[in-house]
Amino acid sequence: MRLLSLCLLFSMTLTPVALSAKGEIAGQFDYYVLALSWSPNWCSQEGEARQSPQCDADKDHGWIMHGLWPQFHRGYPSFCRTLERPPMRSMTASMQDIMGTPGLAWYQWKKHGSCTGLSASRYFDLARRAYATVVRPSVFRKVKDQIRLPASVVEQAFLKANPDLEPAGVTVTCKAGYIQEVRVCMSKDLQPIPCGRDVVKDCSLSDALFDPIK
Repeated sequence: MRLLSLCLLFSMTLTPVALSAKGEIAGQFDYYVLALSWSPNWCSQEGEARQSPQCDADKDHGWIMHGLWPQFHRGYPSFCRTLERPPMRSMTASMQDIMGTPGLAWYQWKKHGSCTGLSASRYFDLARRAYATVVRPSVFRKVKDQIRLPASVVEQAFLKANPDLEPAGVTVTCKAGYIQEVRVCMSKDLQPIPCGRDVVKDCSLSDALFDPIK
């Protein structure tokens, strides 16, 4: 009886530790999704209300990198267990030019970068290279006033500017009636590949809102 009591007590002390473990094992995933967000639309929807520095008129942000996300063929890992150290402030600050704010860079590392198995510096280097591989069509920077357009027009513009991309590897999302993101699927060595079924969520709006760079 005494042995049983000790075993029960020991198991009770271990339970909270086991339950507190979160996330999958770092480095186990199938491919990447590069998410590009149209900054003026995000600012119109929520960024300006947050007084985000990303929305300052002098920043001139267009398509920013929301993130580089490890993906399974079905689903995705997040907040993974990793032995890698979190990024230093200088690292996240260095990503501000393509991610809008250091805060977004830090959060993307915490949620997604931790799942790559890479160090923070290598993850941000890879994310920057992924961002550089995709040509952001210049036509969107020429928009002067808020317009409405089919979401399919945005996808076609990216396909035209990036001949190596296939329709199955690009998807455009909407949120609250606005064009939200362009998502491009890439292999681990950043080659274009088809997206998994749960990533392909093409917006079907024919009159999605699109705001100009201010």
